[in-house]
Order: sequence, then C-alpha cells, then structure tokens
Amino acid sequence: MLVSVIVPVYNSEKYIAEALESILASDYADIEVICVDDGSQDKSLEILQKYALGDSRVRVYSQQNSGACVARNYAISLAKGEFILPVDSDNKITSTFISRAMAVMLSDAEVKVVAPRAMYFGDKSGEWKLPPFSLNLLARKNIVDTCALFRKSDWERVGGYCAEIKTREDWAFWIAILKDGGKVVRLPEIEFFYRVRATSKRASNRHLKSDVIDTLNRLHPEFFERELGGPLRHRRSLSKLINAFYRIFHPRKVQLVDECKDCEYWVKSLPIRWCNKEGEVIHNRRNELRKMRLGDVDVVVKSFAIPNFINRLVYGVFRKSKAQRSYEYAVRLNALGIKSPAPIAYYTERCGLLFSKSYYISKKSGCRYTFYDVIDNESLEHRDLYLRHIGKMTAKMHNLGIYPLDYSGGNILLDVVDGQPQFELVDLNRMRFGDVDIDKGCRGFERLNVEASALKIMAQEYAKERGFDENKCIELIHKYRWSKHQKQ
Repeated sequence: MLVSVIVPVYNSEKYIAEALESILASDYADIEVICVDDGSQDKSLEILQKYALGDSRVRVYSQQNSGACVARNYAISLAKGEFILPVDSDNKITSTFISRAMAVMLSDAEVKVVAPRAMYFGDKSGEWKLPPFSLNLLARKNIVDTCALFRKSDWERVGGYCAEIKTREDWAFWIAILKDGGKVVRLPEIEFFYRVRATSKRASNRHLKSDVIDTLNRLHPEFFERELGGPLRHRRSLSKLINAFYRIFHPRKVQLVDECKDCEYWVKSLPIRWCNKEGEVIHNRRNELRKMRLGDVDVVVKSFAIPNFINRLVYGVFRKSKAQRSYEYAVRLNALGIKSPAPIAYYTERCGLLFSKSYYISKKSGCRYTFYDVIDNESLEHRDLYLRHIGKMTAKMHNLGIYPLDYSGGNILLDVVDGQPQFELVDLNRMRFGDVDIDKGCRGFERLNVEASALKIMAQEYAKERGFDENKCIELIHKYRWSKHQKQ
C-alpha cells in the first residue's frame, strides 16, 4: 500500500539532501515523496528539483511562504497514498521505519498513529525520551513528534493541520485525531533522528507558547474539560490542580437528557466556547442566543444575563436558575404534548454564593416563522390556519394547567408540514402551573398583538376547545388587549 512521505521545506539547503537520502533509502518500496518548498530564499528548491529529476518517486511543488502547516496540508492534499508520513527537511529516518510502522498499522484497525523512538543529533545528542502515550498527558504536552505515520482519512476528518498555530502545530493535530479514541503505538527501535540547532523552530518560537495554549483551548475545549477538568492553563503541568481549586469556588450544576449524556464535556466547556465567540449570534438583547453545532446537530444555546446583586444571591442559593427552569419546563411540556424545541441540557455556575452564568441548550427548531410573521403579514400563507391553531394550542395548555407568562410573538414558532400546522413554544423560564379559568385564560392572549378580526379567530377556537362561551371569550380577549386593540 502506498505511503506518501510529506516534506515541507524552507531554507534547508544545508540539510534537505540528507533528509531525502534517508527517505529514499527506505526498504519499503511503495512510497512517494511530496516536497513543498515554502518560499525558500536559498537553493532548497533547486536541490529538490534535482532529486525529482533523478528519482520518479519524488514530486516537487512550491508556494509562497505560508508556514509549515500550510505546506503540509498542501502536500497531503496532493498525496495519492492512503498513509501519510511527514518528515521535516532537517531530520532523518532509518531505512526500516516505514516498513515496521506499516506492519503495525495494518495489523490493527484501531491504531491511528505509529511513532518511532528518536535520537537527537546536531547541537544535541542522546535519545529523545518521550513518555508512554496517554490522552491525559497529551492534554498537557505534546508527546508525539510530527514524524509519525497516520491515515490520510484521519487528516481529512479533522480538517488537516491548524494553520492558526505557528508552533507546536503537530500537538493540535494529534489532539484532533486522537481525542475521540484510537491507539498510538511507539516502535521499540530507534527509527528517527531529530536535528537540534539554535535556529530551529522549536527553539525560536518558545515565546509563542501562550498563543498556542489559547488556540488549543479554543479548538478543543471539551477535550481539556474531560482530561483536565477545565482549560489548559499557562502553567500546563498544574492545569488539573488549578482547575480543581477553581471549581471549589465556582461550583456548577449540569443536567442533560439521557440520550445526550455523551455530550457532557461539550456542555461543561460552554463558558470557554462563549468567551471565544463560538457560534452564530441569532439574538442579542438582554439575553443572547447563538446557533452552534453539537456533533451532527444544530442547537441553540441561550446565555442568560447576569442580574443585579440581590437576584444573583437569590438565584445562587434559593431559586432555580432560568436555564434550569427552561430545561425542566421543556421536558415537562414535551411530555404533555406541547412542543418546544427538544431540550438537551442546562448549565448553571456560581461564584461563591452568587449566581454567575447559565446556559440552556436545545435543538434548533425547524419552524420557519414566529407569531411576529403572522402579525406583520396579513397575506401570509396559512395565516388563518395559524390563528386557529394558536387558539387551539393555547386552550390545550390551559386545560393542562400550563400558563406561560411570556406568551408573546417571538416565543411562538409556527410552520405547516404536510398540510398540518406546527406549534412550538420557546422562552419557557417563566411559567405558572395550576387551574386556568376563563378570565385568566383570555388574559393570556394580551401580548399577541394582532388586529381585532385575528383575535376573534383565536378566541373562537379557544372557546370551542375549552367549552367556554364564544362571545364571552371574544369579549374578554379584546378587553385584555392593548389599548389600540380595545379601540378597534
């Protein structure tokens, strides 16, 4: 099976021949070598072209200087092999590395990465002793060099190397490939030689570590939440301890529906995602709503505004948060046949005894309209059907003892599917439960700001469903409308 060896090259005229000689000496016959010159200003490209002329296995491409990540991604996009082995232009491999790595890779489908033992050479000598692989350790430091065998399909799955990271980009790549499972095997023999030089990227880019950590937290917040109990800290080795200490003073409460239990760490990482402005803002007034992606599902996340000091104490100690109530009410309503976008989870956090932040997560509704569309467009298709259906669904809620206090145009979602009207209720955190008499029930329409004739249609359907006097319902619903409707 074909292995594509990827060699990004930048100003490596002193070393590239040695690297290519080591690759071409491989005892594994089925290889191609794809070299991408990253805008070198020395004779690197000229040397590469000579090798391409002398060996048909070598292919050479060039690009404007864009960094190693971009060069690797470009090379892999051109690769014909099912398996990829990156080799940097100043390093070397043994003639047996590829064949031994392939034997391991093909023996077990769960193996995602095969890495070598390594030796330093150049300005440093001795074995590069890396610890045994574990995801928990990978969360704190990179323990797999760029030079390791993997499948091209995994590169495609994760979207390649992250070009935003200017150093330790292989760390982000291994996290992306391995965070959801898969084995890493390190070969027992020395198969790789890592050149150490004063001008190497590893030495010159140490000042970028903070940027790397910030970017990793943005890219993989749920991974660090799972492995470290929170974000990767700038004191990386102390991340678990710092996060545990932080959680003592910032306790949180998280609840998920049973079918979404495997999304726990995604939900717990929401504060980091929110700070990193993940998702598309779809509403931002007092509270903010964003459309986000959870696996293969579009979800809506609602972040509730932080209230005044007194209410922070009330919500922190004595009362359920709005996010928790939204979740619990959505579960309750859906069980009773009153549709609300399917609830997924809620997250609530305190700072000491004070309420700090909360989020409610639900699946994104498929409904195209809100009641505002009914208000603003008297020629809207199915408008009368919507009005009758709202009257019917309002009656059904009241018959069940459900009384939403924020029953307004933006909180009623509507559509018609296969000729049947659809009704979904959102913004559920303020509700009352108990008997709803005719007077209270008719008052429930007071924020549905439509013309008198539309109110009459809803009132007629409401009265029929509840067994109330139609004229009485029409009278009360008009009475409780805003003054401009009372004048109609």
